[in-house]
Amino acid sequence: MMSSLPTPAQLQALHNFTACDISDALLKLKVPNCGFLPDLKHYSPTPTPAEEQVSRGRITIAPVSTVQFISRNTTDLSDYGEGNIPNGKHWVDLTQSGTFVVISQPKGQICACLGGIMALRMKVVGAKGIVAYGRVRDLDELRETKLPIWAKATSITGTGAEAKPHAVQVPLNLDGTIVEPGDLVFSDPSNGVIIIPQDKVAEVVEMLPRLVEADDRVKEDVLKGITVQEAFKKHRG
Repeated sequence: MMSSLPTPAQLQALHNFTACDISDALLKLKVPNCGFLPDLKHYSPTPTPAEEQVSRGRITIAPVSTVQFISRNTTDLSDYGEGNIPNGKHWVDLTQSGTFVVISQPKGQICACLGGIMALRMKVVGAKGIVAYGRVRDLDELRETKLPIWAKATSITGTGAEAKPHAVQVPLNLDGTIVEPGDLVFSDPSNGVIIIPQDKVAEVVEMLPRLVEADDRVKEDVLKGITVQEAFKKHRG
C-alpha cells in the first residue's frame, strides 16, 4: 500500500525544477546516489522540434510501482524476497494505474524485460511511464504508446529467454539507489531520471527555491567576471 502521497501543490512545485536541481537537494539530504538512476537512455516518446526547446513541458512526475525480474534458471532466492505474483496472473496485468513503473532486470542478460505488448498493456491500464533498468525491444511500438520510456539498452530477444517475473510492489536496489513503491519518479528528458523518496518530498520542495536562487546568483556573478570560488563563498556559504 502506498502512503504519504504528495499533495497536488507539491507536484506542481516540482515541475518548476530539473532533475539536476532535485539531485542537489537530495545530496544535502544524504539520500543514497542522490536518487539518480544512472546510464538510462530516453527511448520514448520522440520529441518534436518544438518540444526539444522546452524540456519542462515534458517532465513527468508520478508515484513508483515496481516489478522485479530474476534469472529464469535461478534456484537460489536468498537475495530476493518472497515472490508475490498470483498463479494464473500475468505480471503486467497487475500494473497500478497512475504510477510510473520501474522494472529491475538481472545484470548481464541480453534479453529484453520490456517489449511492445507489455508497454501497450501498461498504457491501457493507465501507467504514466516506464523505467526498464535493463533492456527493451520493439522500439517503434514503445514510441507509439507516447509514454515516457527509459532503459539502459536494447535487445531483440524476448524476456523468456533468460528472465522471469518474481514480484511486484517490492523495494528495489538499483546500483545503490533505493526505489520503493510510493516514491516519486521525476522523469526529465533533458537530464535523466531521479527517484524522490516519499518521506523526503516535502523537504525537497521546501529546499529547491533557495538552492536554485543561490545558483542563479552565482551565474550572474560569474558573468560579471567574479571567480567561481568567490561566487560560491558569497552565495552558497
